[in-house]
Amino acid sequence: MTGSGGLRPAAVPGPGASGHNADMSRVAKWIGAALALLVLVFAGVAFALQQWVGSADFRGRAAQQASAALGVPVELGHLAVDMWPVPAVAADRVHVRSKPAITLQRIEARPQWRALLQGRLEIATLVVRDAVLPEQALAALAAAGAGAGKKGGRPPPSAPDASMALLPRRALLDGVTWVPARGGGSTIDAQLRIDDDGLPGEARIEVRRGRFQGAKAALDRAPEGHWTLRADIGGGTVRGRIQLQPRPKAPPLVVAQLDTANVEVAALTAPSRTLTGRIEARTAMRVDPAAQGGIADGMSSETRFTVRNAVVHGLDLAQAVKTVGLSRGGETALDTLAGQVVTRGRSVQLSNLVATSGLLSATGNVAMAPDRSLSGRVTVDLAASAAGGAIGVPLAVGGTLDAPSVTLTRGALLGAALGTAVAPGVGTGAGAKLGDRIGEGLRGLFGK
Repeated sequence: MTGSGGLRPAAVPGPGASGHNADMSRVAKWIGAALALLVLVFAGVAFALQQWVGSADFRGRAAQQASAALGVPVELGHLAVDMWPVPAVAADRVHVRSKPAITLQRIEARPQWRALLQGRLEIATLVVRDAVLPEQALAALAAAGAGAGKKGGRPPPSAPDASMALLPRRALLDGVTWVPARGGGSTIDAQLRIDDDGLPGEARIEVRRGRFQGAKAALDRAPEGHWTLRADIGGGTVRGRIQLQPRPKAPPLVVAQLDTANVEVAALTAPSRTLTGRIEARTAMRVDPAAQGGIADGMSSETRFTVRNAVVHGLDLAQAVKTVGLSRGGETALDTLAGQVVTRGRSVQLSNLVATSGLLSATGNVAMAPDRSLSGRVTVDLAASAAGGAIGVPLAVGGTLDAPSVTLTRGALLGAALGTAVAPGVGTGAGAKLGDRIGEGLRGLFGK
């Protein structure tokens, strides 16, 4: 018995409480030991996998399989399994001995781990760094693959989902150079996200070096199913809408409507600078991805355009009128140049051309062949005060896009002489214009 001011005895834990605390301590130790063991096992497996993948034997077998798949020798400089910052399988110094060769300094494939744990291989992210991709080599590999598939040399995927599973959901391109068949090249940085149906969800691209250096473009998929394009190039903009047009038993057509505003023409035609000025245009484009000659041959477009403050380099049309087509070189400044451009594959046709500049005006049609050679006809008129009595001369356009020329055709030359004789005193230019009509009538005798 204690008094009011006495101390109560301290509570003594029962045997059950001390046993519970001891059990919790043992469980914590076991969990810590298990986690440490898992970390050690994971590190050991990663180290062993790294050593195995990086071995010369594994690298040689991987190169052989890649060579068999592509049909050309493939060399792998180094293979590795990287665990940081994100687990990935990487290949360095990849050299595909196609003609011309394809080189990739580094490729990283990051798998979708949830799918991998379920026994399925899906690539979450593909990273390509410092690569050179020639158009001719890729076209040859694609053609060889299509031919082997038709002959039964390679079995097709067991199901449509097989190829979809290997399609990366995200792609990063860092310093990738595209080399077109006609030469030159452009180096880009790009990001691409693929939706579950295998179509692009969004894309970003920036040209670091080459033909369109400094250009940036963004592509975004709208909920309605089409894509919106926004590009900055040549000090102006290109905006548009892109959509797919389904076809039975064939890949869908790609259809686009583009609006070009205040873009420097030379930025679109680089490296050629035959024409400079600011262009406003509206373009309707169709691309057939199943075209036999590839996307370049499967592309067609129609464009109505106006170029303000245009300069035609390599041609002095006023001097050509004064010399009846004998002048070479120089340049022609124009207030406006308007017309229509129609492309079919690699061929270009310019029609309904109308050019105005002070005392000079010109109309005509010009075609450009796949080899960039020019052909066509331009009629140039000068006011009498500027040409010393010359009213106008019809000129045949020739040469190439980079070195254009204008001359009189053989029929027009004869017609010019006859026209001057028939109408003396009106000047060589007017005689050439009148004589051209006579020359047209004599085309069958004197050719072009």
